[in-house]
Amino acid sequence: MLNEFVTMFRDKTGYLIVEPAHMELAEPSITNAFSSCVQQGANRVIVSPFFLFPGRHWHQDIPSLTAEAAKEHPGVSYVITAPLGLHGLLVDVVNDRIKHCLKHVAGDEAECAVCAGTGKCRVYQLGEA
Repeated sequence: MLNEFVTMFRDKTGYLIVEPAHMELAEPSITNAFSSCVQQGANRVIVSPFFLFPGRHWHQDIPSLTAEAAKEHPGVSYVITAPLGLHGLLVDVVNDRIKHCLKHVAGDEAECAVCAGTGKCRVYQLGEA
């Protein structure tokens, strides 16, 4: 899903160089994504954490991993943006998701791409999970 988001982001914003990255446990790593951006011609890398709120990863881990990645590319600067946080448009996103799911459980919409095939988007009764 991260790769799909990156494609959507690239297409909608027009940024030519957009790479996904993971902090740990998955590839590409921040180091590999940083290098990929530089290989594609970036002289500044923007690291935009796809997190709702700031926490240890944003305060410590991402800056540390990004600084380590930047050591391999002297002369390339970087910026680490704020996480999504309390941005007003998130209210619209959450409300859109709620409206879609309510339409789905009413039988008026198909499942969204997130829920498709999971059976999770339904009305539950007490004791069901």
